[in-house]
Amino acid sequence: MSAIAVAERDEVAVAVAAFKSGDYPGALSLFTTMAEAGDMEAQAWLGSFYANGIGVEASLPTAFAWYLRAAEQGHVQAATNVGAMLAMGQGTPRDRPAGAKWLSRAAELGDQMAQYNLATLLSKGDGVPLDNESAAQLYRRAAEAGHYPSQARLGYFYANGVGVAKDRVAAFAWLSLAAQHGVGTALTALEALIADMSGEEKKRGLALAQQQRGRMAGGTAPATINPIPG
Repeated sequence: MSAIAVAERDEVAVAVAAFKSGDYPGALSLFTTMAEAGDMEAQAWLGSFYANGIGVEASLPTAFAWYLRAAEQGHVQAATNVGAMLAMGQGTPRDRPAGAKWLSRAAELGDQMAQYNLATLLSKGDGVPLDNESAAQLYRRAAEAGHYPSQARLGYFYANGVGVAKDRVAAFAWLSLAAQHGVGTALTALEALIADMSGEEKKRGLALAQQQRGRMAGGTAPATINPIPG
C-alpha cells in the first residue's frame, strides 16, 4: 500500500471516529474535504450524511450524486445505493433497468443488500425479465451471509416452490432464522407452515437452521438505503 493510500485511510478513520463520537459537524467537514478530493470512501459516507440528514439538511438528490461518484470508482455499497435509488426513483428519476445494472454489479461483488434488492426485482419482473430461479439464488447468497430479510424470502420460496423445489424442511429452517430476528412476515409464514409439518420434519428443520446459523458471517456498511419493498 502506498504512503498516499495509507494517509487517506488514516484520514477516513479519523472522520469515522468523529462520527461515532457524535461530532457530526467535524466528521462532515472531514468527509467533505476528502470527498471533493476524490476519495470514494468519503464520498460514500457523505452520501449517507445527505441521505439521512446527519449534520445537514437531508437531500436525496445530493446523496445520489455522491453515491454515484463513489460507485463509479468501484465502491460496492455506494453502487448498491445507486441501484436502489434508481429503482425506486429516490433523488433521481426512476429507472429500474439502470438500477438493476448497478445492483447486479454490487451483487456479484458480494453485497447482501444488492443481492436482496436485485432478487426482489427479478422475482417481480420489474424492469428486468422475471426470473425466480436467479432470484432464489441471490436470496440464498444473502441469506447464508446472515441477511435476515433474504432468509425470510428464501423461506417463502421453499415453502411455495418458487424458483426452487418445494421443501418444507428448508422453508422451516430459513423462516425460523428470520423470525428469530424480528422479521414479522417470516413468523406468520412459519406458523402456517408448522401446521402441516410432521414432528420429524420439524426436527430436521431445527437441525438445518442450527447448521446455517453456525455458518453465517456478519457484515457492516457505512451507507445504506432502504431495501426495495418485497
